[in-house]
Amino acid sequence: MRPSDLLQPRPEGLYCPPGDFFIDPVRPVGRALITHGHSDHARSGHAKVLATRQTLDIMALRYGENFAGARQAAALGETIDVGGVSVTFYPAGHVLGSAQIAVEKDGLRIVASGDYKRVPDQTCAPFELVPCDVFITEATFALPVFRHPPVQEEIGRLLKSVAQFPERAHLVGAYALGKAQRVMKELRQAGYDRPIHIHGALAKLSAYYQTEGIDLGPLEPATVEAGRKGDFAGAVVIGPPSAFADRWARRFPDPVSCFASGWMRIRQRAKQRGVELPLIISDHCDWDELCETITGTGAGEVWVTHGREEALVRWCELQGISARPLHLVGYEDEGD
Repeated sequence: MRPSDLLQPRPEGLYCPPGDFFIDPVRPVGRALITHGHSDHARSGHAKVLATRQTLDIMALRYGENFAGARQAAALGETIDVGGVSVTFYPAGHVLGSAQIAVEKDGLRIVASGDYKRVPDQTCAPFELVPCDVFITEATFALPVFRHPPVQEEIGRLLKSVAQFPERAHLVGAYALGKAQRVMKELRQAGYDRPIHIHGALAKLSAYYQTEGIDLGPLEPATVEAGRKGDFAGAVVIGPPSAFADRWARRFPDPVSCFASGWMRIRQRAKQRGVELPLIISDHCDWDELCETITGTGAGEVWVTHGREEALVRWCELQGISARPLHLVGYEDEGD
C-alpha cells in the first residue's frame, strides 16, 4: 500500500479512503477524528466524532452538547478499528486532551501529529514519540530563529515586573484553551499564591481544567465594574488577546501589556501589538524540537501540514528524508 492510498489531502482535510474518515476536517463530514480542541482543528457539525474524552468535553463546552451527531471517546494507547483501519491516539503534549493519531493498515503506519510540543507541561499529558513510516507534522515555528527559552525564565520575568511595579496591573494575553491555563499553572509552580484574575472568556475552560485535577489555585473574575480601579494594582490579569484591544483593558490601573506566545520571539511582532512585556511561551515545538522529533520517529517520509513548510521540507531533504508540503488550508499559526 502506498502512503497516499491510506491518507491523502482533500479540501475538507486529511482523508483516509479505506477507513472513510477525515482527520481534523475544516468542513462538516461523516466521520471526523480530532487531534485537539482548538477551533481550527475541532469544528462542530460532523456526523460522528472520535477523539479523546477530554477533547470531546472541550468541544461540548465550546460548541454545546449537540456539536456532533454522535461521539466516541478514544483512550490514549488503545487501538480502535475504523472501517478496517487501525487507529491509535497518543499524547501530543499540546493542550489538555491533545493527541497524535496513528493510522495503520497492511503494515504501513502514518502518524498525524496535530499540533504538539516536547517540553514538559503540567496541564496535559507529555508528548510520546511514535515510530512510523510517514510522519505528518505541523511547522508553525519551523525556522531556526525560533528557539523557545524555558518557560520558567519567562514566568520569572513576569513575576519580577510584578514586584517592580506594585502599583500597576499586569495584563497577560493568552489563548483561552491551553496557553492561559499553562501560564496560571506555571505561576503557581513559581510560588505565586495570590488570586489570579481572569477574563470571563476563560472561566469555563479553566474550571474544566480544575475538575480534571489540574490545580490552578484561586481564580477570580477580572470585572472592573465590580470594584474600584485601584483594586487591581499589583494584580495579574489573564485574558484572551482579543480582549486587550477593547475598552475592558483600559479600565485597569496603568496596565503593563504582556503577551504569551512563541511569536514574541520576533521583536517587531511585539511592537506591532503594543506589547510592553513579551513572554516567549509556546505550545508548539521550536525548530530544534521539530527536527529532533522527525529524526526520532525514524520516518522515511515527512508531510508538512501548515506553517513554515518550505524550511522544514528543505531540512528533511538535506537529511535524506523525503518530504513534501500538503498546503492544508484552514489552520491557524498558533492558539485558537
